[in-house]
Amino acid sequence: MGKLRAAQYACSLLGHALQKHGASPELQKQIRQLEGHLSLGRKLLRLGNSADALESAKRAVHLSDVVLRFCITVSHLNRALYFACDNVLWAGKSGLAPRVDQEKWAQRSFRYYLFSLIMNLSRDAYEIRLLMEQESSTCSRRLKGSGGVPGGIETGGPGGPGALGGGLPQVALKLRLRVLLLAQVLRGHPPLLLDVVRNACDLFIPLDKLGLWRCGPGIVGLCGLVSSILSILTLICPWLRLKP
Repeated sequence: MGKLRAAQYACSLLGHALQKHGASPELQKQIRQLEGHLSLGRKLLRLGNSADALESAKRAVHLSDVVLRFCITVSHLNRALYFACDNVLWAGKSGLAPRVDQEKWAQRSFRYYLFSLIMNLSRDAYEIRLLMEQESSTCSRRLKGSGGVPGGIETGGPGGPGALGGGLPQVALKLRLRVLLLAQVLRGHPPLLLDVVRNACDLFIPLDKLGLWRCGPGIVGLCGLVSSILSILTLICPWLRLKP
C-alpha cells in the first residue's frame, strides 16, 4: 500500500515537472493516466480499512491518558469515515455506482482526512509538551545536584557565567532555550519526529484539495511522496512507529 502511494505521488510530482518543462502533451497524459490507475488501485486495496480504523478507535478508548484517548479515538473515527467515503468513490470510478457525485464525496473524504490529521498533530503537540516538561524537570534536578550551570540548553539564568545570549532580552532568550529544548526532545525521540513530519506533509494534501490553501500539484506531490517514504520506513523499522 505504501509503495503504491509513493508511486502515485511520484507520478504527480513528475507530471508537474513535465508540464513545467514543456514536455509533450501525450507524455503528460500518460503520466496522468498512470496516476489515476494507481489511485484507483489504492482505493480498491483500502476497502477493508474502515473496519480496521474502527477497531483501532475501540482500542484507543481504553487509554488512561484523557488527551491521548480523545485525540487518537477521534482521529481513528475520522479515518474510518474517510475510508468509507473513499469506498464510495471507488464504486463510482469503477462503474459499480455510476450516479455517485464524485466531487461531493471527494470533498467529504478530504474533510474527514483533514480532521484526522488535525487530531494526529494535536496528539503530537501534546506528546512534545509532556516530553519537554520532563526534560526541563530533569535539567533542573541535574542543576541542583551539581550546584553549577553547565553549558548547553540548561544555561540561561540571568547573569550566570556563560549564559546563553546574555545580552539578549529575556523573552528572546527564553524562546531560544525553548527551541533548543524542542530540538533536543525531537532528536531523542525519532518516532515522534517522524510522526510530526509525516502528518505535517500529509496536511498539505487535504488543504489543497479542499481549496483552503492552494499549494499546487508540485508541492502536493512532493509532500505526499515524503510522507509515503516515511510510512514505508516505519513498516521496515517498526520501532520508528509512534505508540500507542
